Amino acid sequence: MVRAVAAANPRTVAVVNSGGPVELPWREQAGAVLLAWFPGQEGGGGLADVLFGHAEPGGRLPTTWPAVLADAPVTRTRPDGGRLDYDEGLHLGHRGWLRHHRTPAYWFGHGLGYTTWRYEELTVPPVTRAGDGLTVRVRVRNTGARAGREVVQVYLARPASALDRPARWLAGYAAVRARPGETVTATVRVPARALRHWSVAEHAWRTEAGPCRVLAGRSAGDVPLAAEVEVVPTASA
Repeated sequence: MVRAVAAANPRTVAVVNSGGPVELPWREQAGAVLLAWFPGQEGGGGLADVLFGHAEPGGRLPTTWPAVLADAPVTRTRPDGGRLDYDEGLHLGHRGWLRHHRTPAYWFGHGLGYTTWRYEELTVPPVTRAGDGLTVRVRVRNTGARAGREVVQVYLARPASALDRPARWLAGYAAVRARPGETVTATVRVPARALRHWSVAEHAWRTEAGPCRVLAGRSAGDVPLAAEVEVVPTASA
């Protein structure tokens, strides 16, 4: 149905009323796709405000959406004999997509508004102590024709780690607003727990020393900026 309507009018906006990922085989034909989730009693008024441009769609996906279900790293989650095994371990959601080098329809963290953005600079401290957090600053520019809001996301990666780790994981985010052509800096506080791992042998949280990559971007699959911080050990780490 959407394909037929979009063929007649390529500026068709498809509103998806879904509480979780669904296949959208027609998404490339639609002029825009607006995810409404479960909008509630005032959903009609809210959708009208967004569709007519009175409000900007400001949400970001908390899940990764496959183009087709078969692409998803995990497709069978039914209990067997009353037991549900999480064989994927740490590699849940977008982490599993990254581990298997698969590209979804929409990454975790994805979301568009009514303007465009350019990520210009990432600033991180050169060193942080194990057990401490760090402050990350990301400079972005509104390159569109109207004011907008951007959710700047910061991810961490430990490619040289001796542990089993995700390819990268969300460590923090901050929302910023800017007028057309304006540059603004998002300050993202990465808590110490984002650098920790659970030590099964020691039955305690620990922080691995060594280099850590900090990445910034618009979603788990769109991180154009990267920098490195050195994590130095402390007696209690």
